[in-house]
Amino acid sequence: MKACRIAASIAFWLGGMFAARTGWAASDTTTATATRPLNVLLVISDDLNNALACYGHPTAKTPNIDRLAARGVRFDRAYCQYPLCNPSRASFMTGRRPDTTRVLTNAVHFRQALPDVRTLPQLFQRAGYFAARVGKIYHYGVPAEIGTDGLDDTPSWNVRINPRGRDKDDEDEVIHYTGAKGKLGAAIAYLAADGTDEEQTDGMITTEVLRLMQENKDRPFFIACGFFRPHVPCIAPKAYFGQHPRSALSLPVEPAGHLDVVPPIALLIDPPHYGLTSEQLTEFLQGYHACVSFVDSQVGRLLDGLDQLGLDENTIIVFFGDHGWLLGEHGQWQKRSLFEESARVPLIIAAPGARGAGKASGRTVELVDIYPTLAECCGIDPDGAEGESLKPLLEDPAAAWSHPAFTQVTRNKRVSAGEGQRRTNVTIMGRSVRTERWRYNEWDEGRDGAELYDHEADPKEYRNLADDPRHAETVKELKRLLSRSAPAAP
Repeated sequence: MKACRIAASIAFWLGGMFAARTGWAASDTTTATATRPLNVLLVISDDLNNALACYGHPTAKTPNIDRLAARGVRFDRAYCQYPLCNPSRASFMTGRRPDTTRVLTNAVHFRQALPDVRTLPQLFQRAGYFAARVGKIYHYGVPAEIGTDGLDDTPSWNVRINPRGRDKDDEDEVIHYTGAKGKLGAAIAYLAADGTDEEQTDGMITTEVLRLMQENKDRPFFIACGFFRPHVPCIAPKAYFGQHPRSALSLPVEPAGHLDVVPPIALLIDPPHYGLTSEQLTEFLQGYHACVSFVDSQVGRLLDGLDQLGLDENTIIVFFGDHGWLLGEHGQWQKRSLFEESARVPLIIAAPGARGAGKASGRTVELVDIYPTLAECCGIDPDGAEGESLKPLLEDPAAAWSHPAFTQVTRNKRVSAGEGQRRTNVTIMGRSVRTERWRYNEWDEGRDGAELYDHEADPKEYRNLADDPRHAETVKELKRLLSRSAPAAP
């Protein structure tokens, strides 16, 4: 009996030490895991929007992502800082906003402006973690750079793995309605592929992540898993296409003339829908949803692997898309827009012992918040991160919260220096602020137009209220909020 009391006292003391390090209560962890830090599994799906069953999509087949949401907190109003791969990833991996990283295109590395910044995996390496990535975490040109390091950051990792699957070999079979062969990275293109899941790049990525977790299960790890799908070309095994019959899919049906009051610069795809037929668009839509279901299957493999290794109770899982993706809303497709479907992302955080598990949060949060959230949950100094820790919302998803979400994107604009002079391109900035009720967008500080949408009455953003005098005070307040996101004048 005395020996049992001594053992219990030691376990309680160790649990208290763990709680002090991680910020979670000692009772929130099991004795078996109380002596070591929490692991982190960061899972990113490229170009994934909120077309998931747990987010209410009527035809989505995503049982494994839904399973993850049931054990974590689902953030219903999560937003990227820039709806393009490289700027978004540079932002959430450094914990800095695009105006700080100065990454506004897919060609610039964040270390040009921030040579000494400590990235999220570097933060964990410094705390004694093993840090590895498999697949796309920083920017890759997709599909051209699959199997390479892409625009990676060498200091971030102890190990880097770049699988290359048969989706690369099968690219000549891709059906594409826009874009020439060899330029599939922004094309409306798809392929119902032959072969098994494990032959696809994302299937190979999952296999490598499972191996890394097995090999490092006895020490704290930060493993980043970067799936390439549903990024175009939308390639997935045929079975996933079968889960989404075209007869069950539909394109957005929108009010006639609703774009008449939208600033022209807000619209990137012209003509609307690329001028494609409804049949062509529906075929592609099937491919997008098939890819999402394929990624969902890989998430299921990860969750099963964690459970089988006994790591589920001491591993924080973060699952999200790097930005949203339009599927015909406002006649637009893909990204680089300030509309809701482009800026909004799925974000699920499952943290062992968090009291908000299984609930949804309606607070406005940002991808730049992931950095300080993981740092606080694991008892690490966030090192100057510009976001907000979401740990209070992991404990109480409805907790008081006063942080809006900011998104920005650039546009090229044709101007002339004067009468009779040659026209040239200039780059202007579009900025957006999202509160729980409102979205307000300004293009070039309002010189190229503004947009105001009331998400309580108009969740699809069909009625631009920016010039409505009844909402002048709302515009004034949102302009004030938006000014917080812009860099100070020199």
